[in-house]
Amino acid sequence: MSYLDKLLDGVEVEWKPLGEFAELSRGKTITAKTKNEGNIPVISGGQTPAYYNSEFNRDGETITIAGSGAYAGFVMYWNEPIYVSDAFSVKPDLTILNTRYVFHFLLSNQTRIHNLQKGSGVPHVYPKDLAKIQIPIPCPENPEKSLAIQKEIVRILDIFTELTTELTTELTTELTVRKEQYNYYREEFFNFDKGTVVWMSLGEIGEFQRGKRFVRTDITSDGVPCIHYGEMYTHYGTWANESKSFLSEELVDNKKLRVAEKGDVVIVAAGETVEDIGKGTAWLSDKGVVIHDACFSYRSQLNPKYVAYFTRTKRFHDQIKKHISSGKISAINANGLSKAIIPIPSPDEQERIVAILDKFDTLTTSISKGLPKEIALRQKQYEYYRDMLLTFPTDNIEA
Repeated sequence: MSYLDKLLDGVEVEWKPLGEFAELSRGKTITAKTKNEGNIPVISGGQTPAYYNSEFNRDGETITIAGSGAYAGFVMYWNEPIYVSDAFSVKPDLTILNTRYVFHFLLSNQTRIHNLQKGSGVPHVYPKDLAKIQIPIPCPENPEKSLAIQKEIVRILDIFTELTTELTTELTTELTVRKEQYNYYREEFFNFDKGTVVWMSLGEIGEFQRGKRFVRTDITSDGVPCIHYGEMYTHYGTWANESKSFLSEELVDNKKLRVAEKGDVVIVAAGETVEDIGKGTAWLSDKGVVIHDACFSYRSQLNPKYVAYFTRTKRFHDQIKKHISSGKISAINANGLSKAIIPIPSPDEQERIVAILDKFDTLTTSISKGLPKEIALRQKQYEYYRDMLLTFPTDNIEA
């Protein structure tokens, strides 16, 4: 016997259209004349408040449904003053239905509600259509017992919701702390006192080679490893020994594309913002990697990971900023990169610094990857129990 069966204890369950026991009311559009900045969330067609206003038109427990746009039908719950704009609210009759019970039920039907979208241009979800969705009402002949059953279902589901929120907060906080520690030590390790080590420009101790142009449509699922400059922001970290993308050997030969070899540092030289420029990735594979023309390969006698970590410091970026040309796409040339000076400790000290920073990098990466997995696991647990607790007999569902 399931927990739901024990909870119901043989009582009848009746399915009724939501509109019979809830008021579904459209919001009111805010115009430029009526808009006043404040701290009241304005609920519109998105998954978060569109902006904040000084006035509200709903208070207390309120369920909102996004009215239009790509997220039309998105369900949210509020227990504070809000302004419902391009959305509509659901206010159940509290003598029959618990608001959180209705919210969890609608969440369990989120895909179905999204499928209520109408319109060939901007999609809309309308209150009249949501009103037809039937909701299970346990023990309809005894409202007091019905609400008690609903309250117990809400209690259990809210526990899982709270656990997911707590876990997200804890892991996010942990990740933030680790990243701050990592950034602090990375900056500190390159903050040598004057006279303790030699400082030289990158151009004095190494050589830059610019990649050659290829486009995303050239990329294949296998072949010669390659790095497109855009992937430097979305995929690559401080080092890599395998590529995300590939090119055909024929293309590489015909275009005479350029390759970064093992021990080179691939440095991105173009991006949408100044902050994007200059980040490096040490290439550690025995097999070379083709690089895009918005990247440079840098070769020196320094530890490549030491150089790559240095390119991610504030000290390095402060030096190259003045050499970056700004525009729709910001960029830097080899001459600008070559002027940045870098501290050069002994090879053993470089190795020691790299080993410590690797540990911080591994820790922050594992937390970053683990965070969405842990959250997804808790979400699946919540959905499992939600579906179990809201899967009522359908014998009495209205046609």
